Amino acid sequence: MSETPKYRYESVFSVYIEGLVRQKKSSGFIYDYEAYILKKFDEFCIDRGYTEALITREVSMQWAVKKDTEGVNYRNQRVSFLRQLSLYMNSMGIKCYIPRQHPSTATPIPHIPDADELRELFEVIDTECGDKKRSSVFSIEYPVLFRLYYCCGLRLSEGLNLKRNDVDLDNGVLTVRQSKGNKDRLVYMADDVAVLCKNYDEAISRHYPCRVWFFPGRKDSKPLHKSGICHKFRQYWEMTGNSQKCEKRPTIHALRHAFVVDRMNAWMAEGVPMDAMMPYLSRYLGHSGIKDTMYYYHQVKSAFKIVREKDSISDQIIPEVTIYEG
Repeated sequence: MSETPKYRYESVFSVYIEGLVRQKKSSGFIYDYEAYILKKFDEFCIDRGYTEALITREVSMQWAVKKDTEGVNYRNQRVSFLRQLSLYMNSMGIKCYIPRQHPSTATPIPHIPDADELRELFEVIDTECGDKKRSSVFSIEYPVLFRLYYCCGLRLSEGLNLKRNDVDLDNGVLTVRQSKGNKDRLVYMADDVAVLCKNYDEAISRHYPCRVWFFPGRKDSKPLHKSGICHKFRQYWEMTGNSQKCEKRPTIHALRHAFVVDRMNAWMAEGVPMDAMMPYLSRYLGHSGIKDTMYYYHQVKSAFKIVREKDSISDQIIPEVTIYEG
């Protein structure tokens, strides 16, 4: 049985967008974010009154215009998804213009929450979700979901797309399916995280005894939505005192960064051989190689002291800076 489409497309391109989304999903891709962006393209076409189902160079160039409110990488993603639609329509014999692939040259530097910021963030989440005036099914889900992002280094979609059968509560193992690169992997939870998930499962099952998703949305037939979770994270972050002290607001993905930084800092502090452990961390995160994992490690202030302590020869090659007396 085919999956019910998440979005309703109404422009002249609706048939082709729906066909592309179905094809991608049938091939094993999640393709929800792409479907969302293509919905925006659908609305874009309606607003401009396009009546011909043909992606011309003019249509492509208008869609590719960068908005003041978006970054270069986001614009390039939009163009890339239109390119996929053009290729799909070309495969059906419709000669569409194929937009040029724009490489993402801008590499954003994320704000990685430190220990104090994480502690305050989770205190806010727990307080807000524990408030009886605001209590709901979501108040049961949020404290657990956000902790999984940090404690297991999950990507945004990986946490949301967990099905109940993917969570082995007895052995403390998550099965992440069809993630980035169309790969599956096992993610092992720490004992306290596994207990947290077990208690959560018992609580949420009172509301949704036959649910499919580990973190169900408003309807138990659908998981929580990306945009809603991102909005909630921003809301919680803005309620912390630390939000006024940093120039760049973190995203949910910053919790994954924080997991990597804290794990590697702990290994360095304990004297664990990094070259031996990095392949395991890389596989745990679902990376194709160590290089991808190293990108996540940034020289945040918590690392300086550890690196300095472990660098036994730094004093010999980096002279102390003294005031020059002429």
